Formats: sequence, C-alpha cells, structure tokens
Amino acid sequence: MQSHYETFDAFYVDYLKEHENRSSRRLHFVGTSLSFALAAVAVATFQWWLLALAFAQGYAWAWVGHFFFEKNTPATFQHPWLSYKGDMRMWWEILTGKIPF
Repeated sequence: MQSHYETFDAFYVDYLKEHENRSSRRLHFVGTSLSFALAAVAVATFQWWLLALAFAQGYAWAWVGHFFFEKNTPATFQHPWLSYKGDMRMWWEILTGKIPF
C-alpha cells in the first residue's frame, strides 16, 4: 500500500487488492457483523464493556484473514481511519452482493 492517498476512492482500490482472498473477506464480514451486533446490544443494555468486545471482535476476525489467508499486513497498521472506512464499505458491498461472499 502507498503511504499517502489523495482520496478515499484511491485508497479503496488498493484496499480491495489486499482483500482478494474469499476466506479473508468472509472473516472480515463476520467480524464486522459481530461488532455491529455487540455494539447494538451494548447501547440497548447499557453494558458499555461490550463496546470493547465489539472492537476486539472486528479486528480479531479480520486479522486472522490477513495473517492466515491473505499473508499480508492489515492496512489498519498504516492507515487506521481509511482502513476502517474501507471495511465498512466492503461490508456493505458484500451485504448488497456487489462483492462475492
């Protein structure tokens, strides 16, 4: 990945190249979905410690995908905010069928 991107769209092109492995994308999707569910439960029940668990779930599943399937370094290490936005967009595109699950 580059060290600097002018736009999110430019970053996202590289982000998708780092997520070509279908198993890795599936792990990202599961982790992000679990993090959404845990965050919702945290808000609904006022059990704020679940937010930490939601955060950990999102990253744990994704990093397994990177280290064991993609064999690359997660973009989070270099571009945390862009990577977060990329994960949200990829999750939506998988959910809506634009990217194969």
